[in-house]
Amino acid sequence: MRVTPYNMKREKYQNQARKLVEQMTLEEKVFQTLHSAPAIERLGIKSYNWWNEALHGVARAGVATVFPQAIGLAATFDEEVLKKVGKVVSTEGRAKFNMQQKYKDTDIYKGLTFWAPNVNIFRDPRWGRGHETFGEDPYLTSCLGVSFIKAMQGDGEYMKTAACAKHFAVHSGPEDVRHSFDARVTLQDLHETYLPAFKACVEKAEVETVMGAYNRTNGEPCCGSKTLLKDILRTEWNFKGHVTSDCWAIKDFHEHHKVTNGPVESVALAMNNGCDLNCGNIFIYLKKAVEDGLVNEERLNEAVTNLFVTRMKLGLFEKTKTPFDAIDYDKVDCPEHCKLNKDISKKTLVLLKNENQILPLKKDSLKTIGIIGPNANNRKALVGNYEGTASEYITVLEGIKEYVGENTRVLYSEGCHLFKEQISGLGEKNDRIAEVKAVCDKSDVVIACMGLDSGLEGEEGDQGNEFASGDKLNLQLPGLQEQVLKAIYESGKPVVLILLSGSALAVNFADEHIPAIVQGWYPGTQGGRAIAEVLFGENSPEGKLPITFYKTTEELPDFTDYSMKNRTYRYMTQEALYPFGYGLTYTDIDVIKVEMSQEQISKDDTITVKAMVKNQGKMAGGEVIQLYIQCVGKDMPNYSLKGLKKVHLKAQEEVEIIFTLDAASFGLYDEEARLKLYQGTYKVYIGISQPDERSVKLTKKRPICKVIKCMSDEVLYHPSIYE
Repeated sequence: MRVTPYNMKREKYQNQARKLVEQMTLEEKVFQTLHSAPAIERLGIKSYNWWNEALHGVARAGVATVFPQAIGLAATFDEEVLKKVGKVVSTEGRAKFNMQQKYKDTDIYKGLTFWAPNVNIFRDPRWGRGHETFGEDPYLTSCLGVSFIKAMQGDGEYMKTAACAKHFAVHSGPEDVRHSFDARVTLQDLHETYLPAFKACVEKAEVETVMGAYNRTNGEPCCGSKTLLKDILRTEWNFKGHVTSDCWAIKDFHEHHKVTNGPVESVALAMNNGCDLNCGNIFIYLKKAVEDGLVNEERLNEAVTNLFVTRMKLGLFEKTKTPFDAIDYDKVDCPEHCKLNKDISKKTLVLLKNENQILPLKKDSLKTIGIIGPNANNRKALVGNYEGTASEYITVLEGIKEYVGENTRVLYSEGCHLFKEQISGLGEKNDRIAEVKAVCDKSDVVIACMGLDSGLEGEEGDQGNEFASGDKLNLQLPGLQEQVLKAIYESGKPVVLILLSGSALAVNFADEHIPAIVQGWYPGTQGGRAIAEVLFGENSPEGKLPITFYKTTEELPDFTDYSMKNRTYRYMTQEALYPFGYGLTYTDIDVIKVEMSQEQISKDDTITVKAMVKNQGKMAGGEVIQLYIQCVGKDMPNYSLKGLKKVHLKAQEEVEIIFTLDAASFGLYDEEARLKLYQGTYKVYIGISQPDERSVKLTKKRPICKVIKCMSDEVLYHPSIYE
């Protein structure tokens, strides 16, 4: 576990907090467990609102740097990128907080406790909130989540901001039943897939806050689950921070889950099982729950102590200034952060197809560029949800026009509505198709901008969400987008497709017919500039897919089925359209040699893998070197990501990278939640993609495979709660 200066003072803070709590009335303690905690002037305790958001920038409280949405950040496969984002977000969070405190603004979204990151597993591409996550893989999610949290919280004398791992646990839709749904999972899937990222956030990053999910998991409502909150989080993982409910989740206990008979029983269940803070107001019933003997007042004291300790670690109870109090408002949305935003946006872009090297485009050879599509000039498609307000939004249309300058003509057509059959209210179906054809006819190259935005995929209840639940109905391009794309293709002009979406789309027609495809995610408010610079070769694309792109909706298991069977790259049996971990570049970086320190693995071993990586291309670029491990045997996962390294190399440059693998890297959980090494053969793959045949076909490169033997079955770890 990390030892940070502010955590070294935990015991001091706990004693200080307990002395405060001892002086409080029952009612005062109850009100401190609400997200909008009032002041207690006689004790010198200021009011504090716990609810704040910072998924990809400080959100919902005015101007801030708005980075690419989390799923795009995940596509960088780069822990350093998440570190840089977390550092900027926490700096701007402090700067805004200092300004707000100066003017006595303590409203919602004005605190230092940020409810991010979302480390749920994006197991089904229909889930509307999937773009808030780091994708479908537990290892990647763990790495990125830990890096973001460490940067948010810092390692100084005081905690810079408090991060939150959410939503604990086994939570990924459907949105429309989340308040009543029971996610049933085996112990194997629970510990192999759904819990690892949370465990890493607690044990490796010492995340300050964990938020419970709306749903039940195996019968228990997550915000009142003894198994999740007491047995696993507090006892097994030794979590020391505080637990918050999701917003108004506790009233679901009696209203929708039907596991309690009313609000008093609901708050008692939540508080008794370790939920310290209520996002909402139902914890006002704690006063009656204590008076009726349903909650021991000592447990309430513990909850309030946990909450005060967090505020103390942030320096909010100090009479003297902390170093963070000097962070000035001019740090918010500053030029330095704007530049970083654009640079990171470029790293998120995934090149899915580049037939005959149509990309990068050559500006000097193009007199007229056509830009067509509902996302070409759509600001909403830049940011996703849980977003802040930017001082500048650069769409794809604006970015390309700015880049090519006055010497190149840019023609534009919206092409079609994002999901409706016409743009003009009184127009006929497909009322821009003539304009589409005219733009194609006049253009040397056509850039089609299709996809989704946060009005089509998001959270249940999001304002302006076309589908009330926020989940996608299917994996198709909505509305008339594919029809317009076919018309563009039929023009005979070279076509580049830019997909702006937070999730996978089944773009089979494009894969077969469009020569170049770029997955742009929701690329942040500098996204238009970033996309333009990559299209024209200022940088080589280096993003990788953190999710699987499937070929059809029909091949997916039922949305409510939480079994991992035939889900994600680790368990699917069919061929992907575009696999997890896949992404092309403009150059040619590959692993040319691999050496392993030993050929056997047992419980206490550590194996070193040395890989020589060379840029054999003509252009500088970045590449993600990926290490996968496969346990060869029946009913085992296909293979799992267990190592990643981002490298940046000049043309013809080479570098040696080192992976260190312990026995747990080879371990797999069984049906009884035992992490085991299995006797037999393990394959270790090192390359620029998964070892699946579709990735090999698309990249024209096969990862290098090394074989490791295990001589006997060994149990590496068995959670004590199951012993």
